[in-house]
Amino acid sequence: MALWRGLRCCRRAFAWLPVLLIALLLLWSYYAYVCELCLVTVTNPVEKVAYLVVFHILFVLFVWTYWKSVFTLPIQPGKKEQEVKTFPSSAVFERLRAARAECSSGALCLQFHMSYADQERYENEERPEVQRQILAEIARKLPVYTRTGNGGIRFCDRCQLIKPDRCHHCSVCAMCVLKMDHHCPWVNNCIGFSNYKFFLLFLAYSLLYCLYIAATVFKYFIKYWTGELTNGRSKFHILFLLFVAIMFFVSLMFLFGYHCWLVSRNRSTLEAFSAPVFQNGPDKNGFNLGFVKNLQQVFGEEKKLWLLPIASSQGDGHFFPMRTLSEARNPLLTNEEQWEEDGIDEEPQVLTGSGEASSLAIERET
Repeated sequence: MALWRGLRCCRRAFAWLPVLLIALLLLWSYYAYVCELCLVTVTNPVEKVAYLVVFHILFVLFVWTYWKSVFTLPIQPGKKEQEVKTFPSSAVFERLRAARAECSSGALCLQFHMSYADQERYENEERPEVQRQILAEIARKLPVYTRTGNGGIRFCDRCQLIKPDRCHHCSVCAMCVLKMDHHCPWVNNCIGFSNYKFFLLFLAYSLLYCLYIAATVFKYFIKYWTGELTNGRSKFHILFLLFVAIMFFVSLMFLFGYHCWLVSRNRSTLEAFSAPVFQNGPDKNGFNLGFVKNLQQVFGEEKKLWLLPIASSQGDGHFFPMRTLSEARNPLLTNEEQWEEDGIDEEPQVLTGSGEASSLAIERET
């Protein structure tokens, strides 16, 4: 037991090494740019002030977004009743909210974690078909529309919960993460619903930071290269600063471009590799609402907050609006007009009995 605890502590310590490396590089780049370039090498006072002002703006934004990416904890599916945070553009979800408002407080009863009674009943049951019925009974009360590859209910046996749409279990964090994108070693954190905006801004500002350093240092790199300037200590810092800035700029450019493409399609990294599965099969564009609405899901509707690492994403991460085709595929939302004809108080029907054995299987994903 003591050995196992020691190994866990070592693993946690080693996980912070990439973060420490970035922090050291950032501190060195600050010293090299401010002290060796601006204070020692640059002689024009106007140019010196302009360089320092722009540099410090980018530096603050870089550090701020990186801090938020590292220390904003990923969100697990709620264990208690969640207040509904619908997307204004989704009329169907407004109807679903009204139809499922069973609590006196007006909150939608979203209990993704198994209750103690359900967990005991599920674990004591040995028949797979009865276990499927238990999960189906719990899933009926939840706005869960994605399925496993064989069409079953997405269930995590480690966290003992029905997985919300776009939620996945992170083996590194040992928890289910809402709208999980990936686990990033460079921030030692799981990127998901709570910090995906911060991660995107971190990539953007680090890209601008490297580009600005490379653009302003290049002139003095040429002067040192041709022998016009001869300060040995500053020469080393400026030459190395240019190479490091270009190296990181190239790598970040591809990574940031890839995530911009993901945002434009409203996909996560996991969904890009494996399309989400709905009732009638996989659909890689199941959550694609159009470019503008896709942006608003990540950055929110207040454009003044888009460029700041302040939480403004739409919803609460437990469910997401789907494009019209995917909504039509959902058995809970098959016929939108039927809501108006029969009334929204009617409980949507879900397959029960033997018919669900082929479509509601248990996912044991870790």
